[in-house]
Parts: sequence; C-alpha cells; structure tokens
Amino acid sequence: MKKAYIIISLFLVAVLSGCSINHPVADDYGQYLDKNTGTHDYPETKLKSLYEISEKTEGHRYEFRAATVGYAHLWIVEFGKVLDETLKSTDVQKAFGQLAEKKSDSKAKGYLITFDLDNYEFKNHMAHVSLNIGLEKDGHSVFSKTYQAQGKSQGGKMFWGGPFAMKNATQQSTKFALDQIITDFIHDVEKR
Repeated sequence: MKKAYIIISLFLVAVLSGCSINHPVADDYGQYLDKNTGTHDYPETKLKSLYEISEKTEGHRYEFRAATVGYAHLWIVEFGKVLDETLKSTDVQKAFGQLAEKKSDSKAKGYLITFDLDNYEFKNHMAHVSLNIGLEKDGHSVFSKTYQAQGKSQGGKMFWGGPFAMKNATQQSTKFALDQIITDFIHDVEKR
C-alpha cells in the first residue's frame, strides 16, 4: 500500500507541477516514411517541377496533449519538416517526372509548386490538414487550390499503446492526410 501511495504521489507531483515530456514528431519522420515505403500508391505525373515551402509553413509548430495517453506528454508537430520529408520520400519522388527543392530566391524557370499550410490539428484521434498548393509556370499562376484531408483515426492505437504508440499514431494519421492531398493534387495536375 505504501508503494502505491508513493507512486501515485510522484505521478500527481509530475502532472501538477507542469513537467512535460516532449515528443517531437518530425525528428524521425523520414525514417518513418522509409519504413512505410510503398504503403500508398500515388498516381503518376510526368510533371518536372521545383517546389518551395512557404516561410510560415517552414516555421510551423503545433503542440498538443492527449488525455488518452496522459497529459504529462507534449506532442510537437513541425509541419514544414514533415512536409519536406514527404516531398523527398521515395514514393512521392517516383510519382513525379522530377521534383526538387528550389534552393534560392531567384525566379524559377519552368514549373514551381508552392506549399502553404492553412491549418494543422490533431484532434479526435486524427490529423486534420488544410494545405494550399499553387502551381506556376515561368512565374505565371497555372492554378492554386486549398486541399483538405483528415488522417485515419488512431484512437485504438492511442488507447492500447498509450504514449509508446502516440508518436506512431500521429505520424501515421498525418501521412494518410498528406497522401490524400498529394494524390488529389496530382489528379488536378493531370486534368490540365
């Protein structure tokens, strides 16, 4: 009984004192994508393009806690890093004729895809993403559209796996949402 009292007391002190265990989701997102290569079949396009991620998206940071896995844990999603790893992943690279990051502020010749995050949230056990994607050719807009998707619910994984499964749950749901958005974008590109 004394052991249980000590454990409960330590737990309450940790929760009530504001101690947080930080879990940055983007740090190993590239490794997560490598382990999950081939899990989504993107349509293919012959589009050869550079891409750039808006400054706002690069600096994005979303923090949340989930009661299911304990409030002592703080989950941190840096969407710009997640998006960049996604665009460099084997599966996305195979879907395009060529896709490379724009390296300088100079004007891009040919096609340029721009990504600007409208909103990212992880709620109701899933990622919710709203992302504006623009396509330009030689500096002139071809089209711009805001894509929205939500990832698969990870409630079961979160409940049964607790904090040990939460990072994977966040990564998986975010990947699913991004897979859908990139798929929809490629379909729109092919219609033009």
